[in-house]
Amino acid sequence: MGINTKGYSIRDRSFWTIVISLGGASVFVFAAMYSVQPLLPFFTEQFHISVSVASLSVSMTTLSVILGLIVLGFLSDRYGRVLFIHLSIVFTVIPFFFMPLTDSFSTIILLRFIQGFAIAGVPAAALAYLSEEIDQQSMGFATALYISCNALGGTIGRLMMGYVTEYFSWKMAFISLAIMGCIVMVIVWWMLPKSKNFSVQQRTIQQDLQGFWFHLKNPHLLMLFGLGVILQLSFTGVWSFIPYYLTAPPFLLSLQSISFIFLAYGLGIIGSPLANALAGKVGLHTIRTFGVCLLTVGILFTLSKSLFIIVMGLCLACLGFFTAHALTSSLVSRLALYQKGSASSLYLVAYYLGVASGSTILSPVWSLFQWHGIVTITAFLPITYLFILNSLQKQQKRDVLKK
Repeated sequence: MGINTKGYSIRDRSFWTIVISLGGASVFVFAAMYSVQPLLPFFTEQFHISVSVASLSVSMTTLSVILGLIVLGFLSDRYGRVLFIHLSIVFTVIPFFFMPLTDSFSTIILLRFIQGFAIAGVPAAALAYLSEEIDQQSMGFATALYISCNALGGTIGRLMMGYVTEYFSWKMAFISLAIMGCIVMVIVWWMLPKSKNFSVQQRTIQQDLQGFWFHLKNPHLLMLFGLGVILQLSFTGVWSFIPYYLTAPPFLLSLQSISFIFLAYGLGIIGSPLANALAGKVGLHTIRTFGVCLLTVGILFTLSKSLFIIVMGLCLACLGFFTAHALTSSLVSRLALYQKGSASSLYLVAYYLGVASGSTILSPVWSLFQWHGIVTITAFLPITYLFILNSLQKQQKRDVLKK
């Protein structure tokens, strides 16, 4: 990754074309990634499959994203960022045109796996592109806008799929996302400037792998990677099974109503920048702990029989999750003294392992204990892990002082 000395500033027209085009790309690929989440109960009924099998449409995509982040991250270091951003959008669109042509859920899972690998191209290259093409004073603002678009994309994808499926069909919903992707494809091809500060990485693949291994031997980073898994496992678990809970008695909500509840996810748009602002004044660890507590309280609110309180709980859970996630990610970059890009990639891998786990590993819990079982695990796992993490860090500090 080149050192950016002459990047675009917020006053330059190209700064805004970059932000708009990468923001659009981010909205589309994250809409694609999370689009099927509100449809899991529909898939269970439509294809006569179990909850565990239906959840594979989320978890297999996520596992493929993890693979893509590693492979495409290496390749974008060697062949350029813009190429892989373009290819990512193209190959994310194509499976959406094939999904409506099949009545086999196995084929849909295969197409989602292929799509997941393609989706990874944008997150694997976009932040590196920003760091190379945007000047340091404007970088924070550009990154905050890009990350906000991640949350916006997840919201739009869930909302669009639920709404279109309710009024038309699930096949039309996939076609709608394909059309959206084609529009984004044209915008990005037209607006995204070619890299002017990209330089080919001179490191070998062996050196990159050594960088990964170096971070995995760091106990501080390893605990943060674990927190990334736990946070996302709990958060994804809630959002994967809340549609099953709310479509059953006593709520009996429609797919359209379920999709609108996903608007709570939009709090992630303000959660990340708000967390960073407060951390600078109050302290990173304090605000991160507050975020995890907020996540736990929000999840517990969903045990209520009042739909209003459930929605409020989901809003609190979203705000708490994105606060904790943003600050944990920031701390990973701060603690990594060597190959920061590799450390950030490992955190993303841990993050998406949590996505895959939350949708599939918790399926037996739903089958045996229903919503109360999901809430018990997802509410108390993050705060328990954070308590252990904070205790270990305090003990390590005491050991250092004794020496």
